[in-house]
Amino acid sequence: MKKKVILLLLVLCTLSGCTKRFTIEDKENDTQKSYVSNIVCKPESKELSKVYLDNIDKLEVDYESLPDCSDLKINSGGYEGLWTSLFVKPLAWLIVVLGKLVKNLGLSIMILGLALRAVLLPLSKKQVNMSENMKKAQKDLNRLESKYSGKDDRESMMAKSQEMMLIYKKYDISPFAGCLFSFLQLPLFFAFLEAVYRVPAIMEETLWKFHLGTTPLEGFQAGNYWYIILIVLIIGATYFSFKNMNASDDAQARQMKMMSTFMIVFISIVSFSLPAGIALYWIVSNAFTIVQNLIIKKGKL
Repeated sequence: MKKKVILLLLVLCTLSGCTKRFTIEDKENDTQKSYVSNIVCKPESKELSKVYLDNIDKLEVDYESLPDCSDLKINSGGYEGLWTSLFVKPLAWLIVVLGKLVKNLGLSIMILGLALRAVLLPLSKKQVNMSENMKKAQKDLNRLESKYSGKDDRESMMAKSQEMMLIYKKYDISPFAGCLFSFLQLPLFFAFLEAVYRVPAIMEETLWKFHLGTTPLEGFQAGNYWYIILIVLIIGATYFSFKNMNASDDAQARQMKMMSTFMIVFISIVSFSLPAGIALYWIVSNAFTIVQNLIIKKGKL
């Protein structure tokens, strides 16, 4: 549980993985605005194109050689390292291609967010089932701890380890299953976030009342209070994601409650600075996880 919370904090704090940025001053509003400097394609709007052309010396890429975002291909720009070429650009390309089909990049982000969760469903199901099995095995594990309490000699530790493995086998528990799920989920999650940030066309588009590149805080400053919906959904989705996690004993339940309370407060603050495009991904991804876990627990999946 601790590892999951630390991992979530790391993701939320960094947000964009290897995304690099530059800032320019907005003299009209007396503020600074941040832009991605290692974009994978050229922006579509004249306004944003001008920003990049005026600050071409701050970019991490050869701007003139970049394709337009509408013409982005998996191999655009050639090989750019394992991370970008294998993860980021293919996902960016999928977002753009699907966006053309559904006529909106915001919808594309939501659909692909759900698709990624669906791809990981078998591993996610195994992790949830493992959590349930661990809960069933807790009484046996507690008895084992009591049996070897105060015994730290080599023979006792070996015997304890063997008996623990028998308990795991009895309840069909694999200690490495959860690690495998997190290991596979992490690069996909980072790559998706980075793909969203590094395709400027996404940040130019709108979905309903939301500009995909605008944060709720910026929306409020512009007088658009519809962004409160995103904040409520982000916090709600995160809350129910933690609520559906199982605790194997009372001590872990108290620990999880404390951590989930902290995360709700943390997410509440972070939600004001998440661009709408990222917020949409966060909402649908967590919503999928909530429904999936409820169905798995009822034994219908």
